[in-house]
Amino acid sequence: MFTGIVAAVGKINSVSALPGGPDAGVRLQIDAGGMPLADVALGDSIAINGACMTVVEKSDTAFRVDVSRESLNCTVGLDSCTEVNLEKALTLAERLGGHLVSGHVDGLGVVHKFEAVGESWELVIEAPQALAKYLAFKGSIVVNGVSLTVNRVEDLGAGAARGCRFSINLIPHTIAMTTLKNLAVGSRVNLEIDLIARYVERMLSLGN
Repeated sequence: MFTGIVAAVGKINSVSALPGGPDAGVRLQIDAGGMPLADVALGDSIAINGACMTVVEKSDTAFRVDVSRESLNCTVGLDSCTEVNLEKALTLAERLGGHLVSGHVDGLGVVHKFEAVGESWELVIEAPQALAKYLAFKGSIVVNGVSLTVNRVEDLGAGAARGCRFSINLIPHTIAMTTLKNLAVGSRVNLEIDLIARYVERMLSLGN
């Protein structure tokens, strides 16, 4: 589990194809940025742009993970040398500064608007139909591994038939400490919906 509070901005230094042909995944070597790795062991989990990955090699300042083809098909930002948001798995001794995050990407969104508003920034993202029902005013959402609060939701079509647009306010600290500063209109982002909303929807769908 994670919190959606980014520990550091790292960088994918290399992307190497794993053996197995076109259906195989890739191995990433990632510079951990300012995130300490002394307490990270092989087999531990690290969220990379919101996707939970397993450490297979490490040094004092970098680590490697293997990303399956299925994960590559369901996420963005894990197949090229670029900056990424990093977070180590949550321990029971830590503060839950964001919200409970599983590190499982539920779908991809598209940036519709990203503009400065006073000292902050407004980020508007279009979410697919499958995720629209989980997004609510003042609810939680994870965007590229960052725990954020939804300020407004606009359904696109009756009953969110074409998905929805949701708005988020980004304070200067979030802009400075994450890769969200690099977004632009048209950028695709990894989305993870709120864990509680997922279970509520399941219970309601089953009825009494």
